Formats: sequence, structure tokens, C-alpha cells
Amino acid sequence: MFTDSIWALLPPLVAILLALITKEVYSSLMIGIIAGGLLYAGFNPVLAMEHIFTEGMISQLSDSWNVGILIFLVVLGSIVMLMNRAGGSAAFGRWASAHVKTRMGAQLATFALGVLIFIDDYFNCLTVGSVMRPVTDKNKISREKLAYLIDATAAPVCIIAPISSWAAAVTGFVDGTNGLTLFIRAIPYNLYAFLTIGMMLMLILSGYDFGPMKKAEKNLPKEKMPDESLVESGMTGAEEQPTPPVSEKGKVIHLVLPIITLIFCCVIGMIYTGGFFEGVNFVDAFANSDASVGLVYGSMAALFITVIFYLLTGVLSFKECMNAIPEGFKSMVPAILILTLAWTLKSMTDSLGAATYVASVVENIAGNGMVMSFLPAFVFLIGAFLAFATGTSWGTFGLLIPIVVFTFSGDINNELMIIAISACMAGSVCGDHCSPISDTTIMASAGAQCEHINHVSTQLPYALTAAAVSFVGYVIAGFVRNWIISLGASLLILAAAIFILKKLGSRKKQEG
Repeated sequence: MFTDSIWALLPPLVAILLALITKEVYSSLMIGIIAGGLLYAGFNPVLAMEHIFTEGMISQLSDSWNVGILIFLVVLGSIVMLMNRAGGSAAFGRWASAHVKTRMGAQLATFALGVLIFIDDYFNCLTVGSVMRPVTDKNKISREKLAYLIDATAAPVCIIAPISSWAAAVTGFVDGTNGLTLFIRAIPYNLYAFLTIGMMLMLILSGYDFGPMKKAEKNLPKEKMPDESLVESGMTGAEEQPTPPVSEKGKVIHLVLPIITLIFCCVIGMIYTGGFFEGVNFVDAFANSDASVGLVYGSMAALFITVIFYLLTGVLSFKECMNAIPEGFKSMVPAILILTLAWTLKSMTDSLGAATYVASVVENIAGNGMVMSFLPAFVFLIGAFLAFATGTSWGTFGLLIPIVVFTFSGDINNELMIIAISACMAGSVCGDHCSPISDTTIMASAGAQCEHINHVSTQLPYALTAAAVSFVGYVIAGFVRNWIISLGASLLILAAAIFILKKLGSRKKQEG
């Protein structure tokens, strides 16, 4: 009765609405999970409990991909803690304070670093957060704004980078044709990604904010900002008053070298899993890589090298290094708990047949020749809704991309198919960007050390603005089928929307 129907989308919607209303994510996710279990079991509480734990939580935590992601988070948390204890973050904070002296400069630096780290969104979120947090704190930028900058340069940048874990995921969902070629051809039509990046730059350069973000930036209580001495030392939020204290021998190199090592090792780990060292070329190796395993290999190698480097330079003793590792684990516990609950909720949605229901909706739209030019816009909306409800963009790729390819019989020369595939990717990233149960959103909150629901509520108006303009852009693209016109028109509409919002805000302020 409740499977393969619109009821399948009820559990994640319940969890999301409760989270936004109550501002409490753990209980909201648990209630959504219970609702999914009860629907699946026909409201039999015993069967529901068995389904939630055996086919849900335990199954998700025994999945090799998920385990790899959790190990990567733990190791990354340990590396970040080591960098803090070694004084690398403190030294970078002092260097950045001398060179980045304005709010705009701090935001542009965060944006630039986020764009540069395009390999993987999880890696992006936690690395950018740990590096830029002292700088943004020093320039009195709210943690909510930092979380937005991190989140908006994670998935939106990865989805337009041919060499990334996201490109590898997308190509893996395409059968019967060259997935990487399709991905590259779809990049110029990925309107949401480009509009999100463009919007960030417009807001940073204009110094304008709106909605809850404006309130968060304006009402940032000085007494709640990190203590100045802690900012200068690079230790803020959950890392305050560390034991043992931060090393005074730390230099910028003690932050820069571990990060460069981490990037290099993660890239090597990913292409290794793709068969690069067995004769496969670099691009194909990256496209066929196992990102979860590759990130574990890379992060473990980087952790080992970082410990050796700190021991050789004398900034930390062996005992201090070992003490920092479990502390890094502890810093990731909230993110790991939210991820576990989010994965369990996703499994409830999957078992109710949400994918089957959405697939039928898409196929009905695609089968109507009268609306084919509107197909990209419809696909964008469906992708955004499904990713928002389930918290997974990759799962949405896996569902919608094969349907789009089948609809056009894999004709790689059909421009409308390229646009529709790009709309699927853009919609998936949009929904992922907005959803409070999304992995990337959770990681961005963890990286910025921001209250998760505060990040979601302040980011949502920005993401929805870019989404609305993207929808209009895909309507245009479906008819003109030219990426220059579609992207150019979308950017102009976005600029006009921000200009109007700013004018309306100024007028309201004057009247008030």
C-alpha cells in the first residue's frame, strides 16, 4: 500500500520539516526513520524495529562505501587536530591576519581555496573549514557564512570538474556510451553550479546578504566570537583549551605541507583504485576509481607522513602525536552520528520504493512529445526534489541519468539529451545543497564548526534563489539549445534578482 508511491517520500519530508521547525537534527532524523519503518512494516512495531536496525542502520554501517567514508572522516579529523596541536593552524592564522585584513579578502580567500580543492566534496568541506576558520573568525565573519562558502564550493565545484570523485560517480551511471565524454559535454549546461559560484562572488564583492544570513552576520554577538588569543593561535570552537597546549614551534609549513600531502596522496589513492598503475591512463583511472577506498588510502598515507614530519621537525613528540589522533576522532563524532542517521533514513526511503515512483514520473514526462523542450526544466525540479528528500545526489544520479540516456537511446549527438543530463546533475546538487540530511551539508557544518540547522536555515534562501534562476535557465536551454545563450541569460537574471533584492532591502530599511 505504501510502497512505490508518493508515500515513500513521507519519511524524509517529516525529518526535514521537523529539523527546520525544531532546530534539532538528531530527534528529527530518528522520527523520520521510525516513520519509514512503520510504513514499510504496515505499522507493525516489531517488524518496523527489525527493518530499521537490520536492513537499515546495521546494513548501512556494514556497507563498504560508507565504512570507507567514516574512516576517511576519522583520519581527516586526526590530521586536522595534529595540524592544530603542532601550531600549523596558529601560524597560518597569524600569516593570514597580516595579509588578509578585510572581510571581503577573507571570504575571497575561502572561496579561492574551496575552488582549488575540487577533488572531492568531503575533503573540500573539512579541509577548507580547518584552514580558513581562524581567518574568518579574525575578520568577524559568522560561522554560518563560512559554512555557506564551504558548502557552495564543494559539490557545485566538484560537479563541473572532470577530475573529481563526482565525475567518476556520474560516468559510472552511464551504460552503452562514453560516460566521461557526456560529463564533459554537460559541464557548460550545469547552470546551478555556475550560478552558485557566480552568486557567491556577487555577494562577496557587493558585501550584501539577505534573509537569515543577514541576521546572522549583523547580530553576531561579540561575546560569542572566539577569544582573540584563541583566534590568533588557530584554536576555536570545539578545539578550545586543548590538552596538551598548542606547540609554539609551529610554522605555516606545518599546515601547508600536510594539506599538500593529503591532496597528493588522495589523488594517488583514487587513481590506484582505478588501475592507473596497471596501465590504465590517468583520465580513465580517475573515472573508474573507487573514491571511498582511494580516500582512505590517501588519508592514511598522509597521516603517517604528517606524524613523521612533525617528529623530524620537533614540533610534537611521539606521545603528543598519538594523543591528538583520538581527539581528532572525537571532533568527528557529531558528524558521524548525523551521517549514520541520514544513511538509515535513506535506506527507509529506498525500501519504500521512492526510486521506482520517481522513475515512473520521469518516464511519463519524457514520453510526452509535447513537453520535450521542457524536459530539462522538469528533470531539474525532479532531481532537486529527490535529492532534497533523500539527502543524496549520487543516488539521484544513479536513478535519473540512465532514464534520460534511455529516453534518447544514448544518442550522444542529441543536444537535448546533454542538456537533460546536465539538468539532472544540477538538480541533484541543488537538492543536496539544500537538504539538512545531505552528507555534504553535514560536512560543511562540521568543517565550519557551525550549528547544523543554523547552516541549513541561513543557506536555504541563497540556494533557492540560484535554483529558481536555474529552472528558468533550463526552460531557455530546452528551446535555444545553446549553452552560451542559456548560461549568459541565467547569469544576467541572477544579477538582476540580487540587484532587486538589494534595492528592496535598502528601501525597507529607509522606511523602517
